[in-house]
Amino acid sequence: MKYMLLINAAMDDETGPVGNGCTVEDWMAYDKTVKDAGIFVTGHSLADLVTATTVRVGPGGERTITTDGPFAETREVLGGYYVIDVPDLDVALDWAARCPGSWGGGSVVVRPVAEF
Repeated sequence: MKYMLLINAAMDDETGPVGNGCTVEDWMAYDKTVKDAGIFVTGHSLADLVTATTVRVGPGGERTITTDGPFAETREVLGGYYVIDVPDLDVALDWAARCPGSWGGGSVVVRPVAEF
C-alpha cells in the first residue's frame, strides 16, 4: 500500500522554520536507505516558504492570488514529502520515525494514498 510521508518543520513566529539538528548528510542517508529498500515511489523537497503562492476562488469565480506568505497561523511548515510503498501502516510509521524530519520538533504526517 502506498503512503505519503508529509515532512513538517517546526516554525518560530519571528524567524521561520526551526532547524531540527539534522544535516544534509542525514537526509542523503535516509533517501538512500528508502531507495535501497525498494519502497521509494516519489518524493521532493519544497522550496522556501517565501516562494509560495496561494490561490483562492470566491463564490463568484473570482480568483485571488497571495504571494506575501506565510499564509496561515501555524507552528509547522510543509518542507517536503515521500511516497513509499510498504505492506501496512505499521511499516509506514516505522519509516516515518526514521525520517530526519521527525527530529527536534519536526513531524512526519503519514497518510494512505487513495487509489481509484
